[in-house]
Amino acid sequence: MIKSPSSPALRKKILIVNCYLDPSRTAVKRKLKIPQTMTPAYLAGIFAADRCWIKLYDEVYSGPLEDETLLSFPDMLVLTGLNVAFDRMRHITAYAKTKNPKTIVVAGGPAIRALFQYAHKFFDHCCRGDIEQLSEVVEDELGPEYVSREYREHGWVMPRFDLAYWMKLLAYVESSRNCYFRCNYCSLTAEKGFYQPYPIEYLRRQIMQLGTRRLIHFSDNNFASNNKHFVAQRFALLRSLYDQGHILRWAGEVTCDFFLDGDNLKQAAASGCGGLFCGVESFDPGSLTHFNKHQNNCMPQVEMIQTCLQANIPFHYGVVFDFSTRAIAELAAELDFIVNTPEIPLPSFITLAIPLLKTPMFHKCIAERLFLPNLRLRDLDGSTLCLKTIDPLPAAVKFLLKIKTLSGYRKRIIKHIFDFYGIYRKVMAIENIAMSQYGALLLSAPQLFTLESDLSKVLFNHRHNGHRTHVGATECLDPVYRPAFRIDRRYRHFFEPTHLTDANGDICEALQPDLLDA
Repeated sequence: MIKSPSSPALRKKILIVNCYLDPSRTAVKRKLKIPQTMTPAYLAGIFAADRCWIKLYDEVYSGPLEDETLLSFPDMLVLTGLNVAFDRMRHITAYAKTKNPKTIVVAGGPAIRALFQYAHKFFDHCCRGDIEQLSEVVEDELGPEYVSREYREHGWVMPRFDLAYWMKLLAYVESSRNCYFRCNYCSLTAEKGFYQPYPIEYLRRQIMQLGTRRLIHFSDNNFASNNKHFVAQRFALLRSLYDQGHILRWAGEVTCDFFLDGDNLKQAAASGCGGLFCGVESFDPGSLTHFNKHQNNCMPQVEMIQTCLQANIPFHYGVVFDFSTRAIAELAAELDFIVNTPEIPLPSFITLAIPLLKTPMFHKCIAERLFLPNLRLRDLDGSTLCLKTIDPLPAAVKFLLKIKTLSGYRKRIIKHIFDFYGIYRKVMAIENIAMSQYGALLLSAPQLFTLESDLSKVLFNHRHNGHRTHVGATECLDPVYRPAFRIDRRYRHFFEPTHLTDANGDICEALQPDLLDA
């Protein structure tokens, strides 16, 4: 008897995991984190649905993957994650290989692109390209019939939104790839990718897959676009789908040049825009120049934010503090400016400047010997000091702990919220005013956004590995560095942290071929 393509004997089991290590260094579930990942859903679109059983797992939404049954499942394990998640990708590989040594492990994403040579020691296939490269691996390992027919015929990866269980309240869609700016600390700058707007019909099909009345977040690295024709097409599509009820509201991530064209905000509001995130990073012009974010100096930051809010569109942004180039007094003055300026919302996050692998900032830190000694790759998480500081290190740690939750600013935050309401209550809907202040809650009470089933576990630091120092080499490791179950001895070293610098602050020998290349 000839078996059909959907026969269990012919179907392959695929597990796709978004790997993640939380900045808190605890085992938590960030179910309310915005944005969530959409990469696994797009990777799943590479596989032929009638020949594969596909499961997705997101460690941001669901916490660390330690389910032995799920880890025993795959014939092929596909891993993705940011720079700091490299160790986590090794952990999951060790789990899967222990359960089934024949599991084919494919790893990709920024961490693999940056450490391409080193990564081959741990994974069967290392992909330094975009998601489409996975099709080549699938064809080589499983056969061309296991690659999606849609992709083979049209070259489009139709995401499997139906498998992305974390997209319940908010769906994630991508309409373009990469960015046309070259910020010094951005991994996209290191990867030197070109900005690519997607065909408008491809975007329409993605959105239609989601069903009607959906909240959508565009996960583009830069939704703004310097392609005027594409901007006009996209707004026309969004306006049409919004009017027809397919889109309830949408949000996107833009750069400051988006606000130079006043028509953009009008078009956004008319097409159902419910919020824009912009990489403000700093209100200090000198810092923006240091970050090579000249686009942020194209118009006054406060004026730009006011313009967005007056269009009844919530504005979200983050702030980057660099203790290696600025004194604590300067950073404190900037934070005072933000809290004392009710014309703008509070930031959604405050992070340390991260010298991501192979970025211009990373190479500058090497040249100027700014890296602290005995760093681990894990320490590049935005909440751990990795660089030498202008002020004494203990003072920098003390201020870092203060800004992490805006400790000492609570009364001023409350005043800021009320003053903000008073300024915008006549031009913004009340729900948009509330969404604009979402960042204040994220900063002041981040533990309430983990959605753990037992809040006491969060409040009392459940599954923490020890006292945090927030300084590279002395910082505790996450509990996930201890295997959840017995690991084959061949893979036990996968749980050792990847060391970035040695005792002298130089890049470790094992990573030099990747990180010190021209």
